[in-house]
Amino acid sequence: MPLEALNHYTIRAKDLQATRDFYVDVLGLPEGDRPPLGFPGHWLYVGGVPTVHLMGDRGARDAHHPPRQAGPTGLFDHIAFSCTGLAGMKENLRHHGVAFEERVIPRDRQTQLFMTDPDGIGVELNFPPEETP
Repeated sequence: MPLEALNHYTIRAKDLQATRDFYVDVLGLPEGDRPPLGFPGHWLYVGGVPTVHLMGDRGARDAHHPPRQAGPTGLFDHIAFSCTGLAGMKENLRHHGVAFEERVIPRDRQTQLFMTDPDGIGVELNFPPEETP
């Protein structure tokens, strides 16, 4: 029973619209079909797969969860995406006022951009070496 692929991860967003806008407008993930689950949310797609699930307030069903507060993510450090279009992404991040840290991996020259989403979750974007200046 090997693990085969990442299915999705879910964010209990403090500000559902701001988190949706970050992933859609800044990172460029398309929003797609989502079943009628009875609470607000968005499913965002990577390569045709609903990979990032954003969950709004579920009312009484959220009573057993701590309050929604942006901040440290405990032992969950970050989520990473494989990307192309390094120059365009850096321009887009600057346009949206998103602070990021850029690192180049020694030896293989892969460029990584690190930032946090509106809920304090680390996001890593990995670009192929041929795009590294």
